[in-house]
Amino acid sequence: MLERANLFFARKEVISREADGFLHRYTYGDYYRRVCRLANVLKRLGIKRGDRVATFAWNTYRHFELYFGVTCYGAVLHTVNIRLSVEHIAYILNHAEDQVVFLDPDLLPVMEEVAPRLKTVKHFIILSDHVPETTLPSASSYEQLLAQEAESYDFPTLDENSPAGMCYTSATTGNPKGVVYTHRSIYLHTAHLCFVDSMAIEEKDVLLPFVPMFHVNAWGIPFAGAWMGSTLVFPGVHPTAEDLARLIQETKVTFAAAAVTVGIDMLKVLQHKPYDISSLRALMLGGQATPEAVIQAYQHLYGVPIFTAWGATECSPIATTVHIKSYQQHLSLDEKMKIRARQGLLSPGLEMKILDEQNQPVPWDDQHMGEIYVRGPWIATEYYRDERTKESFIDGWWKSGDIATINEEGIIKLVDRAKDLIKSGGEWISSVDLENALMSHPAVQEATVVAVPHEKWQERPVACVVLKTGEQASEEVLREWLADKFPKWWLPDKFIFMDQIPKTGVGKFNKKALREMLKNTG
Repeated sequence: MLERANLFFARKEVISREADGFLHRYTYGDYYRRVCRLANVLKRLGIKRGDRVATFAWNTYRHFELYFGVTCYGAVLHTVNIRLSVEHIAYILNHAEDQVVFLDPDLLPVMEEVAPRLKTVKHFIILSDHVPETTLPSASSYEQLLAQEAESYDFPTLDENSPAGMCYTSATTGNPKGVVYTHRSIYLHTAHLCFVDSMAIEEKDVLLPFVPMFHVNAWGIPFAGAWMGSTLVFPGVHPTAEDLARLIQETKVTFAAAAVTVGIDMLKVLQHKPYDISSLRALMLGGQATPEAVIQAYQHLYGVPIFTAWGATECSPIATTVHIKSYQQHLSLDEKMKIRARQGLLSPGLEMKILDEQNQPVPWDDQHMGEIYVRGPWIATEYYRDERTKESFIDGWWKSGDIATINEEGIIKLVDRAKDLIKSGGEWISSVDLENALMSHPAVQEATVVAVPHEKWQERPVACVVLKTGEQASEEVLREWLADKFPKWWLPDKFIFMDQIPKTGVGKFNKKALREMLKNTG
């Protein structure tokens, strides 16, 4: 991938937003030479093949250099979630036995708190042209180290089954779980992103991975962009939804990827500031099911199709993608959007089964629910040095914890996370379906539904709602809105209006935190 980017696309650009809003631009040719310098730095630091090298950074061109510099050198790129707690960051770095940490300067305060707990880290490299004042031991400047090295490097031929990357996924309880990606799994996952019936990434694309680079390799988009020679645009430090809209306008982005919550926030921005996002051929939203109202808003107001998919850290991360089949092209726009609101078809090369509570395959009737199991060449087969492997990996299949239905076309629809399904009086209620309906109300900006314990019914749904600025809607209005769409026993017992719904480190609604809050407040 790296050599191809340099050989055939040396004049194509990599663009990165700096902290002051300035757009840093250089070419793949420049990029390649700096990656060679980086490989020489790793050699000088004594990094060996298979050693773990951590990144603690935003989406920038320097972080992108580490994507190929570390992996092509033969070390393991370990991207660490910058939004985790100090305790979990320390656990992850120690569990992975990282030898060096590359970090952005604005994240120094967090790493300074973590550092005394670390057992294996020998070097801290600040992604800057100087070393700011810091208590970190053995701290060096990234740019100063690069400047000392040659801009050529003889990259080794590596075993395709050797580890190339790793990422830790959050656990419902306990410490995060590590997933290792091999050179082979990254290669095959990247290839499938370029299939016409997948993301269809190609040379003429301008790609903007707004999804964090610490979250499953930014969904593989940086690797695919380099391989195909696409222009890559990185949103930089502390990016906002407005930064996303502005970058799409300024750099004529054709394909952007972000969390669903960011897509919702950008809609709010566009209501007040008319940024031009017409260059987009698709906006990929993930991390959770995309509400139909969001898909409709982008299509009807801005002519931008929403691209949905399903996957996870264990899937590298993409395992299904939405595709409108040839004989569905005659369908109305609204009918096509209903297909796009689903999570799509299984990616070529993978196997999937959806099993009910009796471990039997569910019929393709879009009614019966079951848990998704998946396996294949870019699906994990274990957690790194973790006894919880046996709970989630069964006979080569990864047990996802996601509940779905599948229709006669083989298109899946995510119903809920197993832990988020609400069991009331022995019957299941889908929080996702309720959320989609609530967010289709014109006054609702965001909504999520969680289960709370109930003495008689075991669990009952409670809705947490954020209204759009200047809009009003009472509990009675929203209950009436839902009453037309669901059985009476599905309707939330309570509607709680909030200024903001708490999010996880990767931008999903934090239902665990909400459940705790509601349990503690009654």
